[in-house]
Amino acid sequence: MLRHEVAVLRRQVARPALRPSDRALLAGLSRLLSRVRRGRFFVQPETLLRWHRDLVRRRWTYPHQPGRPSIPAGIVAIVLRLARENSTWGYRRIHGELTTMGLRLAPSSVWEILRRHGIDPSSRHAGPTWAEFLRAQASSMLACDFFTVDTVVLRRFYVLFFIELDTRRVYVSGITASPIGEWVVQQARNLCIVLAEQTRPVRFLIRDRDAKFTASFDEVFHADGIRVIRTPIRAPRANALAAMCGKRSTARSI
Repeated sequence: MLRHEVAVLRRQVARPALRPSDRALLAGLSRLLSRVRRGRFFVQPETLLRWHRDLVRRRWTYPHQPGRPSIPAGIVAIVLRLARENSTWGYRRIHGELTTMGLRLAPSSVWEILRRHGIDPSSRHAGPTWAEFLRAQASSMLACDFFTVDTVVLRRFYVLFFIELDTRRVYVSGITASPIGEWVVQQARNLCIVLAEQTRPVRFLIRDRDAKFTASFDEVFHADGIRVIRTPIRAPRANALAAMCGKRSTARSI
């Protein structure tokens, strides 16, 4: 009887008018059914997955926050003058000179001013560039980062992973809803046990400045002779391989 009623309705209604609440309910309930039964919906399975992705995106959309006030043009001119007259200075050295002049400006603001005007924010020391260093040491380097997984009920889980720069081999260390410092440190210990069984030594670990990576996290690797390299401030390309891997894993998990 129900099947025939649905068939009659489908003949009369070519495109049902759904409210956002209807889409959210159907997207959530569809995850409880097998893939075979999803084909009996009046929309395609791909549409249901798209509704769920939209639901997750709206769940983690935060209200717009007003930004910081603009930097006075006079301070910007001083920063650019110091950079052009002292080509070997980086943004931190320029920030120090501004402090001695009594000008209060965050180091990240100095970095942004230099980058916006096409000036390299890093100091120009003699030696290999960051790209050359990575290519030379790739066989002994790891990078780490987090990616997220959102469930049907919009609960977010955090996945810690490590990746070898030369082979692209990924170590999924663990998953948790609360990535506190103690949990992250324990995952570091577990990874060091695995690395100790390998013949190829690891000398460097690249990580960003996420607060979840505490000093205890670094000490675990220092004890095994692994140097932890933190990426520069607001420089996601310094850990681009891990960031790209995390974005792809997040997209596939949803």
